Amino acid sequence: MELQAAIKERKSVRGYLDKPVPKEVLKQILEISVRAPSTKNTQPWQFYVVTGATLAQLKKANEDRFTSSEAPPEEMAHTLIEPEKGTVYRDRQVDIGIRLFKAMDIGREDKDKRIDWMKRGFRYFDAPAAIILVGDKSSPIEWTYLDAGLVIQNICLAAVDFGLGTCIENQGIMYSDVLRDIVKIPDDKRLVVAIAIGYPDEGFPANKVISPREKVEDVVTWCQ
Repeated sequence: MELQAAIKERKSVRGYLDKPVPKEVLKQILEISVRAPSTKNTQPWQFYVVTGATLAQLKKANEDRFTSSEAPPEEMAHTLIEPEKGTVYRDRQVDIGIRLFKAMDIGREDKDKRIDWMKRGFRYFDAPAAIILVGDKSSPIEWTYLDAGLVIQNICLAAVDFGLGTCIENQGIMYSDVLRDIVKIPDDKRLVVAIAIGYPDEGFPANKVISPREKVEDVVTWCQ
């Protein structure tokens, strides 16, 4: 696939077919993706690829933890931060939420459907695989997040080339104690993000939602 086409085709996929992704395919995607640039070539990323019985256990544990209403560990407090009200960033967040809820026929006052939707996120949207991206806590946090963004984009674009979909999500790492226990991630690793990955269910309503983008002329200042 041409790079430009992959960039334009990539979207957040929130519904997947019940079809495993071959380990070799996931390996190829990561081999391509780690060619991403990084600060001073530090390559401050590591990956935990979770599938099969381990992923099933993680999905259930995450959902149970959410249902219990127990707060996430303090180390994940940043995942709960929301854009400030009255800003364009908050407006964009609300807009995509409205689009998704409309597609999924989730009414504003339908508490049960809203909770079910939240549960899907904690189950990695029922994807057959999840990639947990971590960094070393000894690495400067600014470098880690900058470089993580670069390799994440590569993963998502490479996935498109293999006929796969992805969804980048904080929910998958929010209950860090659950994740660390099941996946055996040591405390000296910083949890950065989770990526759900699998074959898209093209009939799933939310997958038809394409988030809008601002016009380039509205976000660029030309200095000549």
